[in-house]
Amino acid sequence: MNSLKVAILMVVMLALFAAVGYLIGGQGGMLIALVLAMGLNFFSYWFSDRLVLKMYRAREIKETDHPRLYAVVRRVAQKGMVPMPRVYIVPSKAPNAFATGRNPENAAVAATEGLLEMLNEDELEGVMAHEIAHVRNRDMLIGTVVATLAGAIGILASIARWGAIFGGYSRDNDRGGGIGLLVAAIIAPIMAILIQTAISRQREYKADSTSGEITGKPLALASALKKLHTAPVRLNLDQRPATAHMMIANPLSGRGMASLFSTHPPVEKRIKNLQNMVQKAAYQGYVR
Repeated sequence: MNSLKVAILMVVMLALFAAVGYLIGGQGGMLIALVLAMGLNFFSYWFSDRLVLKMYRAREIKETDHPRLYAVVRRVAQKGMVPMPRVYIVPSKAPNAFATGRNPENAAVAATEGLLEMLNEDELEGVMAHEIAHVRNRDMLIGTVVATLAGAIGILASIARWGAIFGGYSRDNDRGGGIGLLVAAIIAPIMAILIQTAISRQREYKADSTSGEITGKPLALASALKKLHTAPVRLNLDQRPATAHMMIANPLSGRGMASLFSTHPPVEKRIKNLQNMVQKAAYQGYVR
């Protein structure tokens, strides 16, 4: 069901891009915007692991450096049937973790010092299995595709706004006129962001459930999530919007209408889903 929702959202995003491209510049406008967005996101996709790890001053470790973390990652990687990723520790008391890398063969997982201090063995296993799930589910690739389409829509919206400012857009344009301009310049970029964050939330739900399948202990991840989200606000990892979607605990998530723009689902719903997973799957014998 999660994958179906993501597929539907991506089709809607593609349709939105096609509609905006047609309104602004026809097929030529669509192609130019898509090429520009692909160029902008290619660098991020290929080098994101190095950039993010450097940004957070993460230190790569071997088994002798931190036997506990390394053993947990190796165990969940084996259970998840993915290659052993590079393992990093972030020098921060903020309790958080993330995964990065363009594919399972070039993946890295990182945990903060605060996370390692806060969680017990089962909880840490659940969190790292969540990050391994992102690697196995190729969420970096999915995120890049979605970001490319959203970026292309943003480029087209900028063209529409500048065209309106300098009078380069005719109100009599047979592709929508003034209403088309309004949709392309203002409404479409907002819709693109809403779709992008909705897909991100679905991928978080998917990573949670995959973690439960890998470890057989969904409630351990639920316990970890509760600890992470009840930690003092001052412990939140550096509040950088560009990387907030990568974290298992999003310090930028909001409530009410603001939650529509959040890359993470409400923690209460994540915990409830994990509890439901136990109830539904207990009879199968893999939940402990």
